[in-house]
Amino acid sequence: MAAVQVAGSLLGGPPRELPREQGAGFRRLSARLCALRPENSSSARTEIHLLLDQLISENYSEGGGVAPQDVSTLLVQACRLVPLNQNHLVSKVSQLIHHLLNTLQVIVDEQNLEFLLAYTISAIQQCSSWTHVKILQALAALVYCNGSKCQKYLPDLLGKNGLLMKLSDSAQSDPEVRRAAVHCMANLCLSAPGQPYLEEPYQNICFQAFLTTLQSPKLSDMDDITFCMLLQNALKGIQSLLNGGKMKLTQTEELGALLAVLKKSMFHGLPGVNIEMPTVLYPTPLPQYDGRPPVKPQQSESSTSRPTLSKKKKLKVKPKKIQQGEEEEEESSGEREAALVTGLGRVNLHEGDPLCASSLGVQSLPLDGSRATGKDRVSSPFSSSSWKRVSGSESDYSDAEGGMQSKTRSYQAKVRQGALACFLSTIKSIEKKVLYGYWSAFIPDTPELGSPQSVSLMTLTLKDPSPKTRACALQVLSAILEGSKQFLSVAEDTSDHRRAFTPFSVMIASSIRELHRCLLLALVAESSSQTLTQIIKCLANLVSNSPYNRLKLSLLTKVWNQIKPYICHRDVNVRVSSLTLLGAIVSTHAPLPEVQLLLQQPCSSGLGNSNSATPHLSPPDWWKKAPSGPFLEEASISSPKGSPEPCWLIRLCISTIVLPKEDPYLGIDAACAAGSAYVPSPMRLEALQVLAHLARGYFSVAQVYLMELGEVICKCMGEADPSIQLHGAKLLEELGTGLIQQYKPDSTTAPDQRVPVTLVVLFWTMVLNGPLPRALQDSEHPTLQASACDALSSILPEAFSSLPSDWQILCITVLLGLNDSKNRLVKAAASRALGVYVLFPCLRQDVIFVADTANAVLTSLQDKSLNVRAKAAWSLGNLTDTLIVNMGTPDPSFQEEFSGLLLLKMLRSAIDASKDKDKVKSNAVRALGNLLHFLQPSHIEKPRFAEIIEESIQALISTVLIEAAMKVRWNACYAMGNVFKNPALPLGTAPWTSQAYHALTSVVTSCKNFKVRIRSATALSIPGKREHYGSVEQYAQVWNALVTALQKSEDTMDFLEFKYCASLRTQICQALLHLLSLASALDLPCIRDTLELNGDMVQSYMLQFLKSGAEGDDTGVPHSPQERDQMVKTALGHISSVQALAGDTAKRSIMGFLEHILTVYFDSSGS
Repeated sequence: MAAVQVAGSLLGGPPRELPREQGAGFRRLSARLCALRPENSSSARTEIHLLLDQLISENYSEGGGVAPQDVSTLLVQACRLVPLNQNHLVSKVSQLIHHLLNTLQVIVDEQNLEFLLAYTISAIQQCSSWTHVKILQALAALVYCNGSKCQKYLPDLLGKNGLLMKLSDSAQSDPEVRRAAVHCMANLCLSAPGQPYLEEPYQNICFQAFLTTLQSPKLSDMDDITFCMLLQNALKGIQSLLNGGKMKLTQTEELGALLAVLKKSMFHGLPGVNIEMPTVLYPTPLPQYDGRPPVKPQQSESSTSRPTLSKKKKLKVKPKKIQQGEEEEEESSGEREAALVTGLGRVNLHEGDPLCASSLGVQSLPLDGSRATGKDRVSSPFSSSSWKRVSGSESDYSDAEGGMQSKTRSYQAKVRQGALACFLSTIKSIEKKVLYGYWSAFIPDTPELGSPQSVSLMTLTLKDPSPKTRACALQVLSAILEGSKQFLSVAEDTSDHRRAFTPFSVMIASSIRELHRCLLLALVAESSSQTLTQIIKCLANLVSNSPYNRLKLSLLTKVWNQIKPYICHRDVNVRVSSLTLLGAIVSTHAPLPEVQLLLQQPCSSGLGNSNSATPHLSPPDWWKKAPSGPFLEEASISSPKGSPEPCWLIRLCISTIVLPKEDPYLGIDAACAAGSAYVPSPMRLEALQVLAHLARGYFSVAQVYLMELGEVICKCMGEADPSIQLHGAKLLEELGTGLIQQYKPDSTTAPDQRVPVTLVVLFWTMVLNGPLPRALQDSEHPTLQASACDALSSILPEAFSSLPSDWQILCITVLLGLNDSKNRLVKAAASRALGVYVLFPCLRQDVIFVADTANAVLTSLQDKSLNVRAKAAWSLGNLTDTLIVNMGTPDPSFQEEFSGLLLLKMLRSAIDASKDKDKVKSNAVRALGNLLHFLQPSHIEKPRFAEIIEESIQALISTVLIEAAMKVRWNACYAMGNVFKNPALPLGTAPWTSQAYHALTSVVTSCKNFKVRIRSATALSIPGKREHYGSVEQYAQVWNALVTALQKSEDTMDFLEFKYCASLRTQICQALLHLLSLASALDLPCIRDTLELNGDMVQSYMLQFLKSGAEGDDTGVPHSPQERDQMVKTALGHISSVQALAGDTAKRSIMGFLEHILTVYFDSSGS
């Protein structure tokens, strides 16, 4: 194992090769040092001093060309030459250790670490206190990412009387020593990816030490910068424990204490804000306190925090080195020229500010207000540079960069950034439901009249002078909002609440409103492009999770109108995030009436005096002027009819995708779009996603542009970029699905508002003439192939039948071929598409196609991939649905021509699949029920079918009874009902009859899921003849089970099941009346006995059934009053016609019961 590992490999790959001569000076000095032997003479000490000075002063800025092994050898030799009683030399060798490890970015391995750790620990114990800071800096460099390798020395460092525990204590007199000790502990907690981390007991010790440090006030003898560095190190340590150490915060007190210090540190040094926090924050949905004292004028309006707005000074950022521990100055030069205004936050009057441009009537785009364009644009505000290793000259700072006050503000900003980074790690390490207990501590609420705004993350977003800190706060807010849909769904403010208390739902709604208000304020005030991007992303997260269907109107309108100018911002990241936000608006709770209105607004609406919101859009007829295919001329019907203003968002997206890049983009985004004639790829992808959202949620708006969108799809799928092709295929699928939804029987779209079938045929002909067939056969891109299969499955059945026969054959042939693909993703998509096609009216009676599909699906059911088998089982269920539909046609040729051998294969595969995972099983039992229903007498008479029928029914019975997913059991009960519909099966005489009825009666009386109970009651009411119910005992069992089920129809512990109670009772009442209408004389005594015991209960529910019926269930219960009372009359008529046994009074008793029900019903209804 190499003595030293290059740290750069941990951060971004191996170090670059350097010319050998660059390390010549180091090797010469190292050779001289290694030639020395330990000698206690003044001349030897002098030579060691000189060599150490030369090694420290050697220029390593270019990397030095020094081999890691040489560094290790040199450090060990230096320690051997310096005895511990020589304080000056010990201090200098410590400085060398720190300097070399930091500058050359090396991590010492275990072998050399042991010697060097022993030396430094002994040095702290034996040397004078004035050397401790330098020795601790060396120790910090040694333990960096090496915590797990220091096990032998951890008791000495972190034990009860450990060195670091003593030196980091608040009682430590020297603040620099305390800071350096905390820095060592933080580096001990840091672990490289893939490396073991500190053991749990030591993790807890360090955590408590860091927490105590953050809770401790600043001592009078500690300067502001040292205090800031102390807090930074403590925050870095906690973040390392949460990230690399995977520390879990399970105790409420522990988490509450951490959140309290994080909130305090988040506002450290922020002008105008000074909050006092309790030791522990406790979870509560209501505001706990307002810890902000009155703002002092001199704090909020200090001249040092208000740079002059008129200065146009170019800002310079020095190149930064990766350091071991604390970072060097980087914020001072990046601080935004902003005014801190009490109450409102920051006001910008920079060139290009959207407010300024619109208020002055300047018709220009909002530009990046930061004068040094792109200088603060980083990939993430929490990048690895946030915790860089310590510099050798921590106190070096140029007065030219702002002086001591500016330096202090910069360090304070780093504390705030460190607290936010630590908070982000905390969010990721705890469950969201735990986090939301602290919602009110970090998220603003609408302030009451006259009261100050609560201190929250939005305070930083609006008031912090550092753009990086603002971006960090926004990233934390985004993390809190991400996945909050369920939590926020309780919000409601659609009605005015006049109560003595504020309901939780109103409080959350108020918080959502305030977040909208504050983020929109931040949007118009921001000038840093990177922070602007974070604001818009945060808004998108808020929009995606907010329940606008339960909130008052106008929130989305404000967001919509304010984001419009930014879709043409000169920074590509701002433009992309703006499109993301628009996509979130059109996808959240779609369709929303408010968004529907916004989509119909004219292009200039909401833009103030600026007419430049969509400068790159052509006139409404730009498509006709641009080169296009022949289909657009034929499809003039698809152009906006009578629409004075087309949908500007669709026009924007189309132009972004297909039009060449215009001059304003040239030169700015060259890195993003090098070699491309179009706008940057992320913009085009986002525009395609917005179009897909519109097609899914607002198809009535998108359908006007159907043919134009078809051209866009063809253009995208014909490009070389696979991601553009893929998004084009997704858009095609969404448009196809929207067309199918319009033509569904339950569609709310009026027939004259639907896209004409002729136009749909034209659309698909264009697509099939385009690059779609090529994408289907592009085996190099299986994801694209799978998406193309999904798109092909979204063709409207009515349109497919009107396509030319060669296109129909092409679609079928390609799908059957792809079903044999070696790629499982493609195979699953092809299987599903075949399952869609087999339902097409024009294909379902084609015996050859149905048989080919069946063989293809049966092959996929044997695949090793669960996803492929699940899709194949779904398709098999659809195929068997087609068999049942074909039974209802007058022409029996399909049943006669369908292969009996293939039926046997399908039954065998369905039986095997019914023993698979739940995803496969649910559709396998559906297929079994359909197949048993489809079997003809000619099949059932054959001996080879007898065994498979028995096995199939046993598979259904076991599935009804097993503790599987409720969907599986529901499908099994449904399938059993289908079996009962086949009159050719020996129901009532076959041995399996009693088992089938026992399974269904067990479910109807005891299943926890009421929908499954309803389905089993439905199945029990299907047999059409008395002999199908078997013996008198069997009939009595079914009757008694239904009465018991009626009695227990409200027995549930799950309140979600209560909404199905009425449907269950209705279905049971129908089943009971059905049984009465089939009863024989021998069955009457059992019925009478049951009614004598439970007659009042049965009568009560029967009357409810007659008066109301089922509401919203799918069981096929007749809903009209005439049909319901006719069922009772039919049962009464049948009972009266039964020839009762001599001396049996059961008939009279049952008739009296039914007559009384009818009398009460007619009397109550006035009939």
